[in-house]
Amino acid sequence: MSVAKKIFMVIPMMREHAEVCSNWKYEPPYDRIYSWLPWEQMEALGIEFGDPDIRERQYVSIMDAEGILCGFAQLFPMVNVIRLGVGLRPDLCNLGMGKSFLEAIVAEAKKRYPELPVDLEVQEWNQRAIRAYLKAGFEITDTYEKWTPEGLERFHCMVYREH
Repeated sequence: MSVAKKIFMVIPMMREHAEVCSNWKYEPPYDRIYSWLPWEQMEALGIEFGDPDIRERQYVSIMDAEGILCGFAQLFPMVNVIRLGVGLRPDLCNLGMGKSFLEAIVAEAKKRYPELPVDLEVQEWNQRAIRAYLKAGFEITDTYEKWTPEGLERFHCMVYREH
């Protein structure tokens, strides 16, 4: 089986998975958007997947066929849309797995929220992610600026289109 055709399974995110994901380190410039506080702080502050309730309701772990943790996703319900947040394990980035990784996540979102469209936000400079999202069936529907810790940044909203 080639890397690009890797099979992914989506399961509930367990505490152990959350702790592992919080410790992943990404190469610059991706470390700007894919870095978390240390696990102990996330858990103490109850933020993101450090909060057991949010983790149970919104976060999933993405496993390969051997049961190895490969990434995570947040399925965030908003008004009339499910917004995805995704993270592929750093050593798996740029190996051609993005399409199958995202297809597994979108399938889970559609299973949980069949009546709602699925979208995501991506910073305009993140061409690697944008290429993966396009291959997986997302299209850019809007571009806008918003504040980040680094200042005002341009973002695309990308919506999944059934194909």
